[in-house]
Amino acid sequence: MNWLRSMLSDNTDAVSSKRVITFLSFLLCAAAFVADLGWDLKVDFPVFQSMMYIVIAGLGFTASEKFAPK
Repeated sequence: MNWLRSMLSDNTDAVSSKRVITFLSFLLCAAAFVADLGWDLKVDFPVFQSMMYIVIAGLGFTASEKFAPK
């Protein structure tokens, strides 16, 4: 459980809301992808695409924290 907390926390060891939202959005995208492939459930493409944009933006913001001056 510590690895999950360390993955979702920032440099101050506090849980980062950006990372939590990005991780949950990624899980929802993965679940939609598996549901579309495995059970032939169709996911509305604009909804799926907007979730992908949230994941991409969240990863970008999280990566930019590493390069931002402290």
